[in-house]
Amino acid sequence: MLRVSKFTDYAVVVLSRLEAEGGVQTAPGLAAGTGIAEPTVAKVLKMLSQAGIVEGLRGARGGYRLLRPLSSLGLSEVIVAIDGPIALTACVDGGFGLCEAEQTCPVRGRWDPVNSAIRGALSAIMVSEIASPPVPRRAAALQPVLVAE
Repeated sequence: MLRVSKFTDYAVVVLSRLEAEGGVQTAPGLAAGTGIAEPTVAKVLKMLSQAGIVEGLRGARGGYRLLRPLSSLGLSEVIVAIDGPIALTACVDGGFGLCEAEQTCPVRGRWDPVNSAIRGALSAIMVSEIASPPVPRRAAALQPVLVAE
């Protein structure tokens, strides 16, 4: 089964919160707003920053901010930033030294079209399509609770 890591899932949640709140947000603030542990949020933000998806700002008013809207950020970019190259097999686009059977493998390179199709499909999905905006706390408190009779 093809799965993304929990960190990629957390990254989408953190990015969603960053966009919903706007401006510069701190790791502790994002942790409180998402329910994700602060060390995990900090690690995710560091990876997203290294990938150029968010920008870290230092100083008294420092924190992190999105570098572009989630509507222009492909899901594949987040996956690559957190989990590395997207591929079903260890032999990614002609990579060498990743498999003990690569010298004699009869299907070497034949997974490339499959890997490309998956990357293409994930690139076509924008993070905004799967990141639902959080319900503001005040609005959630005002919503009626339906009770089955």
